[in-house]
Amino acid sequence: MSSDTEIAPGEETGIDPNAFRDTEDRISPLWLERLRAYLAAGRREDVTTVMEPLHAADVGDVLESLDPDERPALVRMLGDNFDYSALTEVDESVRVDILDALSNADIARGVSGLDNDDAVALLEDLEQEDRDEVLSKLPTFERLSLKRSLDFPEESAGRRMQTDFIAIPPFWTVGQTIDYLRTEPELPDEFYQIYVVDASYQVLGTIPLDKFLRSGRETSIEALMNTNLVLVDANEDQEEAARDFERYDLVEVGVVDESRRLVGVLTIDDIVDVIHEEADEDIKLLAGVGDEDISDTTVSTVRSRVPWLVVNLITAVLVSLVIGLFNATIEQMVALAVLMPIVASMGGNAGTQTMTVTVRALAMRELDGRRLRRLITREMVVGMVNGVIFAILIGLVTAARFGDIGLGVVIGLAMVINLIVAGTAGILIPLGLDKAKADPAIASAVFVTTITDVVGFFAFLGIAGLWFGLF
Repeated sequence: MSSDTEIAPGEETGIDPNAFRDTEDRISPLWLERLRAYLAAGRREDVTTVMEPLHAADVGDVLESLDPDERPALVRMLGDNFDYSALTEVDESVRVDILDALSNADIARGVSGLDNDDAVALLEDLEQEDRDEVLSKLPTFERLSLKRSLDFPEESAGRRMQTDFIAIPPFWTVGQTIDYLRTEPELPDEFYQIYVVDASYQVLGTIPLDKFLRSGRETSIEALMNTNLVLVDANEDQEEAARDFERYDLVEVGVVDESRRLVGVLTIDDIVDVIHEEADEDIKLLAGVGDEDISDTTVSTVRSRVPWLVVNLITAVLVSLVIGLFNATIEQMVALAVLMPIVASMGGNAGTQTMTVTVRALAMRELDGRRLRRLITREMVVGMVNGVIFAILIGLVTAARFGDIGLGVVIGLAMVINLIVAGTAGILIPLGLDKAKADPAIASAVFVTTITDVVGFFAFLGIAGLWFGLF
């Protein structure tokens, strides 16, 4: 039977093979199987038909679900029907692999139809030579606009901004502005406010669209504009810009250069992506996996994780040396070997809880002098109270299990000491790393865990040695 008359996967089962998502909102295996069959058979029209209804974000999900050799094949087969903004929706490693497999002419053609911020997101993943070649194939105005955005630091507001915005002079009226908006062909696809600028593009004020649309045609723009401005510097870190959106409940904000001239805008859809990326980055850093993605290769994943595992190995050796100091003590009382991991484990968990709160507070810039003192005091008290609670619990359990009240007292005292130290370390270590201009999300966990392990073992074994006269 020819490929044109073959029964598509799923049709013979009564399941709709055209259903893109299954009941769990995942890409339907039947739909994906059908797409793969079309790709393998080179059926361009069928591929276009099944892909055409999808949003760019859904296309990104499809690309990540395909095998590495199928991804560029899909892009090429779709040709002009492929929306290159879908590449901003995939993991970086997937995006780089796809771009590497495409010609610079194809990339230039795709980039030319994108918003400035999406185009920059693709271009910054290219090698400099390829980037220059792609830019050289673009129209002059678009090329200059993208070059300017690429000149700003990575992960800055300038890299994230869109360069399409509406700027008008203050001496216009609402009526003149409406006429301009109706006749100007190069308006942004979406906008939320109008910017009032002088001849040098210095921002004088802004007008939200809701306020603008409620005003009469004869109303002066100068009388209507809001002069209480919130603007973002193009060189400002994107995380700081996202914080401005949160603090002032913004939907759109103007981006200005070093001369305070309006060069672009940031909109809420860009900032949602920033918030997601920064949160994702912090979670990964806390676990010591860097910027790793699930699409990364085995080699790159190993390379990403090895450095921090080496650090963990070094700290584990340090902990073992502390235990080695009490070999004789452990040999004389084997119960100590059974109980000592409890103290270290409880300290590690308590320290991680405090560290997580502290790292988040640092990231959100919530720790001023008064709040910092209050947090340190609170966590030390919390550590002491938790230490007493769990000292009583583990002390009673230990005394009952081993029939030795003294052993219960020893582990209880060690628990109180370690939980107080854990709470203190969970605050001071991230603060110290932040003061040293190091990212507290990266290294805090290693140091906090090491301190709680060392102190836990040393306190428990040391108190036991003194209590039972084993030294």
